[in-house]
Amino acid sequence: MARESVADLGDQQLVDRLAEEKDRLFKLRFQLATGQLENSARLGRTKKDIARINTELRAREIAAAEAAIGSEAS
Repeated sequence: MARESVADLGDQQLVDRLAEEKDRLFKLRFQLATGQLENSARLGRTKKDIARINTELRAREIAAAEAAIGSEAS
């Protein structure tokens, strides 16, 4: 998942994608613990995808808060 694709998603889509990625991470960790995981690099990629989504959600939250403060000051 590239940064551009995260920025193009809507808020609800980001929340849904975040839930999917967290579920995927859980399953990958379970596979790792049981010795079934063949490609451990998928863990790192999934963690980075979660971080990208969280970063975008936080950036949108900050932008919305700044917009609300800006509209109150006017």
